[in-house]
Amino acid sequence: MTSHTAEFRFYGELNNFIEPARRGQTRPCAFDGAPSVKDAIEAMGVPHTEVDLILADDQAVDFSFHLRDGCRVAVYPHFFTPCMAPEGRLHRPPACPICFVLDGHLGKLARLLRLAGYDALYRNHCDDAELASISAEQKRVLLTRDRGLLMRRCVQQGCFVHATDPVAQLREVMRRYELNTARALTRCMVCNGLMAPVEKTRIMDRLPDNTRKNCSVFFQCSGCGKIYWEGSHYARLRRLVDSL
Repeated sequence: MTSHTAEFRFYGELNNFIEPARRGQTRPCAFDGAPSVKDAIEAMGVPHTEVDLILADDQAVDFSFHLRDGCRVAVYPHFFTPCMAPEGRLHRPPACPICFVLDGHLGKLARLLRLAGYDALYRNHCDDAELASISAEQKRVLLTRDRGLLMRRCVQQGCFVHATDPVAQLREVMRRYELNTARALTRCMVCNGLMAPVEKTRIMDRLPDNTRKNCSVFFQCSGCGKIYWEGSHYARLRRLVDSL
């Protein structure tokens, strides 16, 4: 079988997935037969969820496009706008309202997304197959720092989180999905349940002495029953939300 060659160039943050010596450069890709451009891109280490636009010989193509000998392929990430951006963006808006599932290494990000008011499912014992299945079946955006997890065929909505600091991770996700904090402080940071006002008289026996004396407004999680009130901890969380 005759071997063929195509030329690839990756743009923007997609270069973070490429070995340093090849970043920002055109690179050859040898192949036999007619593989899909999706398979070729992922073979080079770039998850398909991070790709928003593919140009093959200056024409927009989708992931099913089959490589041809001598083909020139340009691969762009989300938010990267080429000088002449044709139609054909691959990014599909996630389900509305947007919701997330996070892998076992992003527990702090899950809590912050809940703080911002977003449905963020997190269980640190889930394996990769279960996470991918949850993402596909429940139409949740899969957040992870494991590029291999995003390459699973069933994952349609996913995001590789580049930052390592939890607050920086939150900002990164909010930018990518154009999120706001209009629903902040409406979800339990512990279990992801929705919170609702609760009468002080119903929870008096669960309150610390100082809280019972000094606070009058309370909320209770519909999931785990945790009680929240506007103490010093609330003020710190409110400042974080306002900064977003």
